Amino acid sequence: MINAFSTTFSIETRGIGTYEITGKIRDLVAASGVKTGVATILVKHTSASLLFFENADPTARRDLEEFLRRLVPESISYFSHTLEGPDDMPSHIRMALTRTSESVPVLDGSLQLGTWQGLFLYEHRRHPAQRTVAVSVLGEVE
Repeated sequence: MINAFSTTFSIETRGIGTYEITGKIRDLVAASGVKTGVATILVKHTSASLLFFENADPTARRDLEEFLRRLVPESISYFSHTLEGPDDMPSHIRMALTRTSESVPVLDGSLQLGTWQGLFLYEHRRHPAQRTVAVSVLGEVE
């Protein structure tokens, strides 16, 4: 039998940085009852994104944040979209360079992630924000 499960959840951020949501997604996959299928995750914002990344050593995520800060700095004079402050346009560009949705295979009721892979919400704004994440799990149940 095929089952479709969809829900949303919110996550409070403290500003620029990565926030691991792997455990929350694992819990939702378990709640779905799906044994074999796919989980699709979407962050519903234009200044935050999702990414699979190293989850064992936080310095890898700090290096990524520093790289993106240097790649898309806030001090670019030709940005005209600055209604919400100097981090407004850079946060949108950083989101466009990353991803807002991811799909993960589900096998035996578990996310099929590599040993050091985690799923992170990546906040691109300097100020705290409440972000909404949508999750759908589709597949076979026992």
